[in-house]
Amino acid sequence: MNSRIFLSPPHMTDLEQEALSRAFAGGWIAPLGPEVDAFEEELAAYCGRKHAVALSSGTAALHLAGLNLGFAPGDTVITASMTFAATTNAITYTGASPVLVDSTPNGDIDVTLARKAILDQRSKGRNVVAIVPVDLLGHVVNHEGLKAIADEFGLAILSDAAESLGAVYQGRPAAAYGTMAALSFNGNKVMTTSGGGALLTDDADRAEHVRYLATQARQPVLHYEHTDVGYNYRMSNLLAAIGRAQLARLPEMLERRREHRLRYRTVFDGVPGVTFFGQPDGAEHPISMGDHDNFWLTSVVIDPSEAGFTRDDVIEALAADNIEARPLWKPMHSQPVYQHLEAYVNGNSDRLFATGVSLPSGSALTDEDMDRVVAALHTVIERSA
Repeated sequence: MNSRIFLSPPHMTDLEQEALSRAFAGGWIAPLGPEVDAFEEELAAYCGRKHAVALSSGTAALHLAGLNLGFAPGDTVITASMTFAATTNAITYTGASPVLVDSTPNGDIDVTLARKAILDQRSKGRNVVAIVPVDLLGHVVNHEGLKAIADEFGLAILSDAAESLGAVYQGRPAAAYGTMAALSFNGNKVMTTSGGGALLTDDADRAEHVRYLATQARQPVLHYEHTDVGYNYRMSNLLAAIGRAQLARLPEMLERRREHRLRYRTVFDGVPGVTFFGQPDGAEHPISMGDHDNFWLTSVVIDPSEAGFTRDDVIEALAADNIEARPLWKPMHSQPVYQHLEAYVNGNSDRLFATGVSLPSGSALTDEDMDRVVAALHTVIERSA
C-alpha cells in the first residue's frame, strides 16, 4: 500500500533542528527561558499585538483568557456552534454557560443570530458577558459586525483564532482582533511547536495576569506562596525554539498551502455543485496582497444533487489510496456532551457538516503527494460524469 498522506502533517526542516539544538545547548530545558521570551516578542509583532503569552495549548489560552475576562458560574458566553470542542470546553472550564449560535453559509458565526441570542438571553435574566467567535478552518469571522454588537451590549470579545494564524482580515492579522485572541500550535496547524498555543492582547495587565495564572499563580516570594488557584500552562523553552523557526518560515509555508488551494480549484473547475469553503482565499493574487484566509485546510462543500457524488464518496475514494480526508466539524449543538446547551440554530452548520470535506493541505505535502490526491479526486468526478 502507498504511504499515508495526512491532511496537515508537521513541516520540519534543518532550521527547526538547529533551533532545538540551540535551546538544548543553552541549558534551559524546563518551561520558560530566553526562547520563550523571544518567541513571545516575535509572535506579538507578527500578529499586530503588543503582548503575547506562550502557553501549552490553544485550549489553555482560551481557558485563561476566559478567567481573565471574569467568566464565572452564572455567566453566559455566546459562542459558535460550528467549531472544534476545545472552544466550548474552555468556556465550560470556567463555570460559565456557553450558548451556541449557528453560522453563515461561510461557516463564521452569524452576527444577526448572535444579536438575537443576546437579546433573548437577557430577556431570560441571563448575565451575558462575552462573545467567543471562531475563525473556522482559517476563515476569519466578521469582526466588524461582532464589534458592533459587542459595543452595543458592553461585551468582551475573546477571539478563537486557533485555526487562522497567517490569515488577514481588513488588512490586519486575524489575531489582532478582540479584547484577547487565542492561537494554537498543535501538530496539524499551519505552524507547530509540537504542542502549544498563545494568548494575544494589547493590554499589559491582562497579559501579566495570564502569565501569573499559567505559572501556578505563584507569589513573588522565595518560598512557595499561593493566594489564587493557578495552572501549569506555560510553554517549554525547547518548544518555543521550534516555534521561532516555524514562525520565520511561516510565509513560505502559507504560500505552499495556497498552491495546493489553487490546484484544487483547477480540479473542481466546472464541476457543478462543488464550492470552496471560506472567502476570500487569495487565489487571485499573492498572499502579500489583500485579505485572505490562511489555507490551513482546503475544504469543499458538495451538493450531491448537482455534483452526482457525495462528501462520503470523496472520503472513500481518497481512503482507498491511503489518503486522509475528513468531514468539517460536527456542530456543538449536535454533540452528545453539549446537546443540553441552549442553541440558536439556522441549519447552516448542519449542512456544512453533512456536505463539507477537508482535503490534504499541509505545506509538507510533495508534488507527488498531490498527484495522488488529484488522481483520486478525478476518479470520483469522472465516475459521476
